Amino acid sequence: MSEKPTSASRNAGPGGGPDRTTAGADPDGAAPAPGRPTRITLAAALSGLQGAAIAAWGAVMLLLTFTGEPDGLVQALTGAVTVLALAVLPLAAGHGLWRLRRWSRGPAVLTQMLALPAAWYMVQTGGGWLLAAVPLAATAVVILGCLMSPAAAEALGVTPPGGPPADGARATGREPDRAGPR
Repeated sequence: MSEKPTSASRNAGPGGGPDRTTAGADPDGAAPAPGRPTRITLAAALSGLQGAAIAAWGAVMLLLTFTGEPDGLVQALTGAVTVLALAVLPLAAGHGLWRLRRWSRGPAVLTQMLALPAAWYMVQTGGGWLLAAVPLAATAVVILGCLMSPAAAEALGVTPPGGPPADGARATGREPDRAGPR
């Protein structure tokens, strides 16, 4: 007769202790972990929302490529596929933030740093683009603010320059010499 794994054994990390990325999380991943700061949850949700909006825009472009009369089929198809590919970065970053993955902070910050000039250009263009520019800029500023908080950095295992290393590396920032004596 085998024992059913407990939530503690399912959430065990490499050393047998709790894994900080899954401890307290719902097994299906739907509920936020109790250890996840609200700022990370907000940044993950907004990043996912941005990715979904970009993917929807790309899907509409693709649909219009085949149902409309584009000036150039190859150009329209390339534009639609490019926009769909650009949706991957905020979607992946949002997913990584939701799961408290350390790597996700970089793509999330990069996406928002690119979103701010895009929103500025949309404002300068005016017209209907203003309706998209304001929410894009607002979400970018909120996500950047959330990700730059000390609580977010701690939850993701990111340390400030000169702070204690998060992964146990020496404080010099150099990898230890594993080659042995020369």
